[in-house]
Amino acid sequence: MNQWDGKELAYHKIEKTKTLKIRNRYTRLNGKNSFRGEHGYGEEFLVKVLVTDQGACGWGYTSGSPYHPPKEKDDLLLGKSVAELFSPDEGILEETYRDYDFALHDLAGKILNVPVFRMLGGEGENPVSCYDGAILMDDLSPDGKPGGLGAILEECEKDYELGYRDFKLKIGRAPKWMGWKEGLKRDIEVTRMVRTFYPDARIMVDANSAYPVEKMEAFIDAVSDCHLYWIEEPFVENREDNRRLREYLNDKMPGTWIADGEADPDVPMLLSMAEEGILDVIQMDTAGYGFTKWRRLLPVLKEKRIKISPHNWGLKLKTHYCAAIAAAYADTPSIEGVLDETEGVDFSAYRLKEGKLIVPDSPGFGMELIWGEEL
Repeated sequence: MNQWDGKELAYHKIEKTKTLKIRNRYTRLNGKNSFRGEHGYGEEFLVKVLVTDQGACGWGYTSGSPYHPPKEKDDLLLGKSVAELFSPDEGILEETYRDYDFALHDLAGKILNVPVFRMLGGEGENPVSCYDGAILMDDLSPDGKPGGLGAILEECEKDYELGYRDFKLKIGRAPKWMGWKEGLKRDIEVTRMVRTFYPDARIMVDANSAYPVEKMEAFIDAVSDCHLYWIEEPFVENREDNRRLREYLNDKMPGTWIADGEADPDVPMLLSMAEEGILDVIQMDTAGYGFTKWRRLLPVLKEKRIKISPHNWGLKLKTHYCAAIAAAYADTPSIEGVLDETEGVDFSAYRLKEGKLIVPDSPGFGMELIWGEEL
């Protein structure tokens, strides 16, 4: 039981809700991964704003898109006390309130004058280890003028200057973008090049499930001296292939972890494989899986000593939500950093230095919403 009993939440009733459209902009064109073409320069997304009759205000990312807004459920909240919707010890009290998961956490934190990561227990490290998640296949992008290997190295250099010290590299150029012979060769070249120029960096590789297990073994053979930190989504997770890969890594590259669970997660299977030792880091998406679901899972994970790194690609906003989990859960080795500027949002309380993201000791999530287009 946390020290915040939540009684004050009963004195605040939801008086107004708003749905806003905002946009983020990446620092550069984000190129391909193993299955998707150019990710572009950013995207539009939705947030919910909640205002109480006592003047408290919280906000947060929601599901849906500006072109397909979620079905309005705001009337379910109006007139209800925050205590009817949310518990500091649990999160949202019904799945019906899922669209307001982040907004209610932010609102409750501001009412109770507590950062969300402390509401979750605050047992993790702060600053939080944060790696560069923006090294995509920009040797192949844009289509009209591919950057080549030099583009990858240039991006690492620029992101190092921003404060990142560790890099996750997208691999899986075959079979969608190249044949297996040349695609595997390029994946190896990129991995070895970054290791050469950054000998002290923790390097991860992410195949987005593109590799068959025998091709992954060939990749490991060629980079076994690169000391990879983890291999992410090598293939669609399954017990047989995971066990085979774990045994191969133990022989060829001991100490390298397997991370998975981002896409369409079968959580019981992931937990079972983690307990079995054939999966090392589980990665359900921070928003797609749900913030409240994550926090309710943390005691189970803590008991079993399972490592996590919730997926958060696409929005720096999600990186900061993930950072709240990491600052609350000690077995979070590193989280993914998204390089963007989000219009209408002040992120200045979060600071990245030497690969560490400082999570602010501010009420709620510590981010200020300045403006968005109301829908």
